[in-house]
Amino acid sequence: MKSVIKRILGTIPVLIGVVLLIFIMLRIVPGNAAAMLLGEHVDQATIDRLTEVMGLDKPVIVQFFDYLAGAIHGDLGISYKYNRAVTDMIIEAFPYTLELALLAALFAWVLGLGTGIIAAIRQNSLVDHLFMGVSLAGVSMPIFMVALLQYLFAFKIKAFPLTLDGTFLSMILPAIALGWNSAGSIARMTRSSLLEVMQADYIDTARAKGLRKQAVILGHALKNSMLPVITMMALQFSGMLSGAVITESIFAIPGIGRLATTAIQNRDMPVLQGTVLFTTVLVIAGNLIADLLYSVLDPRIRKEA
Repeated sequence: MKSVIKRILGTIPVLIGVVLLIFIMLRIVPGNAAAMLLGEHVDQATIDRLTEVMGLDKPVIVQFFDYLAGAIHGDLGISYKYNRAVTDMIIEAFPYTLELALLAALFAWVLGLGTGIIAAIRQNSLVDHLFMGVSLAGVSMPIFMVALLQYLFAFKIKAFPLTLDGTFLSMILPAIALGWNSAGSIARMTRSSLLEVMQADYIDTARAKGLRKQAVILGHALKNSMLPVITMMALQFSGMLSGAVITESIFAIPGIGRLATTAIQNRDMPVLQGTVLFTTVLVIAGNLIADLLYSVLDPRIRKEA
């Protein structure tokens, strides 16, 4: 329990640092947010009045502490573009990102674990080389390349909706595009971890009892080899929740990633700050859960803690 509290307290400086960093980055970018909102042919007096209303005339350090105080109470500011609470906008967008991440994780975990286990069982066979080659392509291929599936299966073959239309079918291609890279990583990790565990002494004992290789792997080695794989899966899921920007943009999914890209285009600083802070919390939570899973699954780590 003490180690958990220590980890949680250790995330506070990280969050403050992220807020400070995004504050500095947004304010060194040339341009005035008030002027961009008002557009061209607006007199300077009007721009100055809007700048004052938006609080952009205050010193940066004052703006920073005002924002930090609001964020602690769940207030992430008001959108410059839509004049809405940023917290409400994030709450509306997050279910789309969560649904996409869950489907992508399910696809990645089922495909990755299945191919990794089969490759380990059929080590150095044609199936092993084929699965590992495909998984290497999955790890190496960027998400926007996998999203060519949209062009092939949605635009050409018309087997799936081109963009999100509220149906489960329209989420399949985005989930594959987002989960493909993770599936390759899981497959390779599962295979290597299984093969490493297969070198242990107790595995030799199980083999000496006359058990077949498949029975040894599934009955003895698989459980002990899953520790690093489960940790990777937890980290990947938090990454999917925070890193679906390209996928959501390509497939027109109104999630957190698309909200952030729209905020960048509109120079909507409160929305961008809010989405960055929110995704940072998700990543930190994913890392914390991965650490907890590791300590729960490995008794040696619990004793050290």
